Amino acid sequence: MIAAGTKAFWQATLALSLGSFLIFANLYLTQPLLPMLAAQFGVSPLTASYSFTLSTLMLGLSLLLYGPLSDALGRRAIMLATMAGAVLCTLALSQVSSFGALLALRALQGFFLGGLPAIAIAYMGDEMSKPALVSAVGFYISANSLGGISGRLLGGFLGDGLGWPAAFGVVGLGSLLVLAVFAWLLPPSQGFEAKPLHLKRMAGDLLGHLKNKLLLLSYAIGGLNFFIFVNQYSFLTFRLSAEPYALPARYLGLLFLTYLSGTLGSALSGRLAARFSQPLVMALGIALMMVGSLVSLATPLWAIMAGFLVSAFGFFLCHANASSWVSHNARQAKASASSLYLVFYYLGASLGGTYLAPFWHQGAWAGVVLGSLLILGLTFSLCLVLQRSTQPRGELLSS
Repeated sequence: MIAAGTKAFWQATLALSLGSFLIFANLYLTQPLLPMLAAQFGVSPLTASYSFTLSTLMLGLSLLLYGPLSDALGRRAIMLATMAGAVLCTLALSQVSSFGALLALRALQGFFLGGLPAIAIAYMGDEMSKPALVSAVGFYISANSLGGISGRLLGGFLGDGLGWPAAFGVVGLGSLLVLAVFAWLLPPSQGFEAKPLHLKRMAGDLLGHLKNKLLLLSYAIGGLNFFIFVNQYSFLTFRLSAEPYALPARYLGLLFLTYLSGTLGSALSGRLAARFSQPLVMALGIALMMVGSLVSLATPLWAIMAGFLVSAFGFFLCHANASSWVSHNARQAKASASSLYLVFYYLGASLGGTYLAPFWHQGAWAGVVLGSLLILGLTFSLCLVLQRSTQPRGELLSS
C-alpha cells in the first residue's frame, strides 16, 4: 500500500489531480463560449447550451458503466483510454463546421469524460493506506473545482482573442501534454483484484438505493440544486453579453471566479454539520442560493457578482453535506450509492437549461430567477422533510 508522504503518494496524487483538472477544464470549456456559438451557428440560447448540457448528460450516464467495468478490467487502463478519447474530441472540435457535428462530438466527449471521475477514488482505495487516501482525496477534489474554473477562463480568453475553434485547439493540445504527464506519473496498479461483473447484483443495489427514502431525498436535493445553479451561469452569459453590459467572452469567463466562494462553503460544511444536523445545513445552503438569486436581479455588475458569490457559497455548502449524507446513510454498496448521487447531479445539470429557457424567453433574467426560486423552494422543503425523517421519535412528538 502507498503510504502518505512517500514519493509514490505524491506521484499518484499529482497524477490524479492533473487528470481531474483535465476532465473538468474540458467539460466546462464551452460555457463562456455559448453566446459566441449561438451567433456563429444562428441558434437560440437554449440550443447553444446543448453543447454543454449534452456533455454533462453523457458524463452522468457513463458513471453507471465505468465503476463496475473497472472492477472487472482494472482502473489505470480505463482512465487512460477515456482521457485520451476526451482529448481527441477536444482537438476534433476545433475543426467542426456545423452545429450538429459539434453537438455529436460534445456528447461523445461527455461519455469519455466520465471515466476518471468514476474510477479515481476507487484507484486510491486499492493502492493507498487509509491516511494517504484521506489526504489524496482532498487534493483531488480541489483539482475538480480548479479545473472547472480554469476551463471557463481559458474558454473565455482564448475564444475572445483567437476565436472559438482556436480555444478548442489550444486546450486540446494542452490536455494532450497533461495526459502524457498523467500516464508517466501514475503508478501501475498493485492492489487491484479483478472481480467478475454481476449485473443482477448491480441492478439490485441501485434499486435498493432508490427505495431508500433518505437517499432518494438527498439525490433529489443535489440534482435539483445543480439543475438550477450551473444553468444560471449559462443564461447569465447571455444577459451580460448583451447591452447594457456587452461583455466580451474573456470577461464572461471571469464570472466563474465566483465559484471560489464555494471552496470556502465546502470547507466550512463539516464544521457546521458538527454543530447542526446535515439536513438543516443543506437548507441553510439553499436559503443562501435563494438570497443570491434575488441579489442578482440588481443592475450594477458588482451586485450581480455579489449575488453569485453568495449562491456559490450556498450551493457548495449544501452539495458537500448532501454527498456525504449519501455515504453515511447507504445501507450497503456505498460506492454505487455515491455514484448514483453523481448521476442525479449531472442529469440535473443537463436538464436545467431546458427548464429555465421558457422563463428566460418570457421574462429575461427576472424570469430565470423566478424559475430558480420555484425549484429552490422545493429543495428547501425536501431538506425539512429529511430533517423530520431523521429526528428521534420523541423529538417529533414534542415538536
